[in-house]
Amino acid sequence: MNLTLPNLNSANTVMSVTKGNILIVDDTPANLNVLSAMLTEKGYRVRPAINGDIALKAVSKLLPDLILLDIHMPGMTGYEVCQKLKADALTSDIPVIFISASDEVLDKVKAFAVGGLDYITKPFQLEEVLARVENQLNLRHLQKQVSDRNTQLQLMLQDLQQAQSQLVQSAKMSSLGQLVAGIAHEINNPVSFIQGNVTHASGYVQDLLELLRLYQNQFPQSTPEIQEWSERNDLEFIQEDLLKLLLSMQVGTERIYSIVRLLRTFSHLDEAELKTIDLHAGIDSTLMLLGSRLRGIQVIQQYGDLPKILCYAGQLNQVFMHLLNNAIDALRDRIEAEVERNIPLNSFVPTLQIQTTVVDRTRILIRVIDNGVGMTDVVKARIFDPFFTTKPVGRGIGLGLSISYQVVVEKHGGSLNCASIPGQGSEFAIELPWKEQGLTP
Repeated sequence: MNLTLPNLNSANTVMSVTKGNILIVDDTPANLNVLSAMLTEKGYRVRPAINGDIALKAVSKLLPDLILLDIHMPGMTGYEVCQKLKADALTSDIPVIFISASDEVLDKVKAFAVGGLDYITKPFQLEEVLARVENQLNLRHLQKQVSDRNTQLQLMLQDLQQAQSQLVQSAKMSSLGQLVAGIAHEINNPVSFIQGNVTHASGYVQDLLELLRLYQNQFPQSTPEIQEWSERNDLEFIQEDLLKLLLSMQVGTERIYSIVRLLRTFSHLDEAELKTIDLHAGIDSTLMLLGSRLRGIQVIQQYGDLPKILCYAGQLNQVFMHLLNNAIDALRDRIEAEVERNIPLNSFVPTLQIQTTVVDRTRILIRVIDNGVGMTDVVKARIFDPFFTTKPVGRGIGLGLSISYQVVVEKHGGSLNCASIPGQGSEFAIELPWKEQGLTP
């Protein structure tokens, strides 16, 4: 097969790079030919159409940059063609220049009313047509630049919001670190002193009580003064309750120790890097910290046999804190709604469920389920957006779920999904990757 290369010097050769794609719609062949020749010579790619139906089909195959549209045509007027173009989102922004032999003001007003951007009166001057075409194409080019710039600004804003939320998270973790360090420094030493002395005091008290019993056995007939004091102060009760009191003090100091340990487990401030941990310990420590908010709420913990996983423990515990706090808020809101509707509270049991399970040899699942107020689809679609919140001023700034999503998805390569039904409750599902012992990464 012999191939003939085009003559690049020929005046009839269409330029490979055109200035724009123009659709000319006119039922007069002479007008089509004149306009096509002139615009092609100026470097535009031109497509002719002799009526409205053909024009709409041509637009559907390839969107033009500009349309020159005759008004009075058989079958479908230019007004009707323009209305159809503006009604379609794909073609609504294509600039339309009307061409008409009518110079009536009402015709021009209608042309602009249906979406036309300019109006040329026949018989037209080629220089005028060219100037108006170039003007509309330049305007469209500038509009595209503005649109592209707006898109870039939106992306920059999202990056800025994400960076801001990360800074807030870092600040919160830093503040929590200072709090835990202060608690450890201020409480551990005095509690250790109290706990050690309570143990000795308990032994001393037992010795004294034993001595008192010996005196009672050796001298059963006490003096009236001692007898009166014993009855007035209930000596038998003191003997029984004193050891219980000391035991309670010892249990209290152990509880303080437990709280400090749970705070450290929650924050893992001294473990900023990846660490293999027991997730259940993190969930339990978070529940302990939320204990006062959980009063009146039934908590169901359904723990599976989870392996220890490699993760950023402090950040995951922050996720648990955000999800559990939101669940408690949803339950409190439903309780208030039930009261406002005069529904007996005994008909609704606010319940918070935490379920953990192994999905397969590479994934584990943590589910936080509540039967609170639930969410609409509109709200659910935005819950992971930074600074989006439905809570009143003072109860939240809309960063909790956004930060949680970043921690689970970006930091740990997992997934965080939500399902919710208004009036029935919500479920947040965290899926995290892990490697079974012996598995090849």
